[in-house]
Amino acid sequence: MQAKAVLRHTPTSPRKMRIVAGLIRGKQVDQARAILMNSTKAASRNVMQALKSAVANYSQQNPDERASDNDLFIKEIFVDEGPTMKRMLPAPMGRAYRIRKRSNHLTIVVDKVYPVK
Repeated sequence: MQAKAVLRHTPTSPRKMRIVAGLIRGKQVDQARAILMNSTKAASRNVMQALKSAVANYSQQNPDERASDNDLFIKEIFVDEGPTMKRMLPAPMGRAYRIRKRSNHLTIVVDKVYPVK
């Protein structure tokens, strides 16, 4: 039985988060943790938080099963665009530049069976 974790309103652009999500797609949980621990991207901290939550959700939903990190795989991981805050920056000659502060929603699904590609 699969378990899911969703991290909403993360203040990182979806494009930057998708780079980190692509690194761990389809991997075992222990391999994904090692990749995230050694990643220099700032978004890897948020992905690690959601991954820990997904593993904890799996153990909560399956209390009779003893699944280690070697047994669990990342079945699905995807990043959706969240709300964008719009701000204005003063520019020369009375103009204003628009600043878009993007956010995203990260969803991780873990399962015991290996995902079919």
